[in-house]
Amino acid sequence: MIRRLIGFASLLALLTGCSGPALFNALVPGGGYHVLKDVPYGEGTRRTLDVYVPDVPAAGVVVFLYGGRWNSGTKDYYRFVGQALASRGYATVIPDYRLYPEVRFPGAIEDGAGAITWTQFHARDFVPSNLPMFLLGHSAGAHTMAMLNLDPRWLAEQGLDVRTTISAAVGLAGPYDFLPITDPVALAVFGPGEAGPETQPITFVDGHAPPMLLIASRNDTTVFPRNTERLAARIRAAGGIVEERYHERTGHVGLLAAIAAPLRPFNSVLDEIDAFLRRYGGTPRSAP
Repeated sequence: MIRRLIGFASLLALLTGCSGPALFNALVPGGGYHVLKDVPYGEGTRRTLDVYVPDVPAAGVVVFLYGGRWNSGTKDYYRFVGQALASRGYATVIPDYRLYPEVRFPGAIEDGAGAITWTQFHARDFVPSNLPMFLLGHSAGAHTMAMLNLDPRWLAEQGLDVRTTISAAVGLAGPYDFLPITDPVALAVFGPGEAGPETQPITFVDGHAPPMLLIASRNDTTVFPRNTERLAARIRAAGGIVEERYHERTGHVGLLAAIAAPLRPFNSVLDEIDAFLRRYGGTPRSAP
């Protein structure tokens, strides 16, 4: 069993490579859901999305925003996320979005808002129209998730109110409060000048955003867990709803990969996400 887990861990380390995702996704169960592939939500090849629809009656709709330092990634890597959430009854929308150098900040956030808007108006094509909508993001995708959940202007530009559109949001290993920026890639994404508070999710906490669950690894050296600690403390001080979870036996990539079918029996990450969404999913999203 230990040797098998070591093998899975090796695959997880390849998640941002070429062959790793294909090998890892080969371990994902193929039943219990169906996939709508490459659906356009805007102009250009990077503005398409996949929808994982559970075969059982859906409990809600999750828009998942993946990471990749804002300069890499594809929705094709994340079949294991779609399957994991579909196994709990969530229809899951996984969009691609424009990357650096095609766009800088706030391009990814604008595309995330576009994917949410598409979901708001088209979810009724694959699930009942009054189901709650949730956001889930990992790493750079958690940054986008938090900006969309905490700063109402991004969805307002699409004609939506985040507080009636989104029922709850979850961030995994997210960068929420990371000034000053020193990483060269992040500097390019948020530059070319010195990045300011407008790039940080923590800036927009007012205590009125949809409830948030923030999950981090104590061993994460890519995005330090103090990002989660600080954002949670700021939301709590403002009177908002926030929950925190910290894991000891995983890292930055492994925190997301933990929800994949081969690793799911050995951790509680998917259980924590599912319990939180069900706790705050009682209020359906507003009708489009």
